[in-house]
Amino acid sequence: MAKVVMYSTGVCPFCVMAEKLLRAKGVADIEKVRVDLDPVRREEMMTRTGRRSVPQIFIGERHVGGYDDLAELDHAGGLDPLLAA
Repeated sequence: MAKVVMYSTGVCPFCVMAEKLLRAKGVADIEKVRVDLDPVRREEMMTRTGRRSVPQIFIGERHVGGYDDLAELDHAGGLDPLLAA
């Protein structure tokens, strides 16, 4: 299964929903980067993604985006193959 990295905060409901969707897809290990605890990691996230909001999700080297992007990818049938890569 592809490596999943999720930039998140401790109080983000969209982060919780993204994690729930990924777990339902069989993802056992999600590397969570808490940007609310480390301003340097927030800068890293913004540099990598061009976005300020969380979650920001990477599957392998691909930036998927936030929860809405993840759910849309799943709905379109693209999430399972990406996770399997």
